[in-house]
Amino acid sequence: MKHYQSDLTDNQWQFIKNMVEDNRKRKYNLRGILDAILYISKSGCQWRMLPKNFAPWESVYYYFRKWKMNGLLEEIHDFLVGKLRLKKGKEALPSAGIIDSQSVKSSNVCLGEVGYDGGKKVKGRKRHIVVDTLGLLLVVVIHSATHHDSKSAKKVLQALKDKFLGSIKKVFADGGYRGELIDWAKQEFGILLEIVKRNEMSKFKILPKRWIVERTFAWISFQRRNSKDYERLPESSAAFMQIAMIRLMLNHF
Repeated sequence: MKHYQSDLTDNQWQFIKNMVEDNRKRKYNLRGILDAILYISKSGCQWRMLPKNFAPWESVYYYFRKWKMNGLLEEIHDFLVGKLRLKKGKEALPSAGIIDSQSVKSSNVCLGEVGYDGGKKVKGRKRHIVVDTLGLLLVVVIHSATHHDSKSAKKVLQALKDKFLGSIKKVFADGGYRGELIDWAKQEFGILLEIVKRNEMSKFKILPKRWIVERTFAWISFQRRNSKDYERLPESSAAFMQIAMIRLMLNHF
């Protein structure tokens, strides 16, 4: 079988094998299915253009949809986040996060949650994320580019609190999150929303903490499938962001 740069190594497969395998007999092995999904993410090709040496695209898509809906992709992602944090000398659960959004153009197949970002002059969707201080993805919410960050952030912070109940104490944000959101986050979730201000508007300056989340967006965009929002459903967009981070984190093991 032909191998691609996006394929899992033996060590990487062993690291997550028990989460994927269930010892059932199948026509196509699940490692090959996962390699095919990683190939789609890295190359950005259409499902129907998947190389013939992988399982048929219908089978690969079936498992992608199944793992997306039953939460397995998110489970693998969160497992790797915890393991990598421990490897880097951190606690498994983060206490601080950094929030930001990215407006991306959508393709003509996208259904729902599509709008126009007047500030960025982009018609499409927003990827609204929170990362930890290492830049690892904690939560992602996909929504219309129309919504302002300070409004849609409530849904993101709710997702963050649901996943890291009692763990997250502080979230860093830029000036777009000023206003009533700061008091709302404190009252509803006990989260301190700290605004990192830009002091010298005429000069380029790397802002403390803020560069970390921007780097994460760059990591995600290295996977060509994420260079634009090609997904029909917002849930698929979120899944491919998790897949991009799974690929990146596995490179550390």
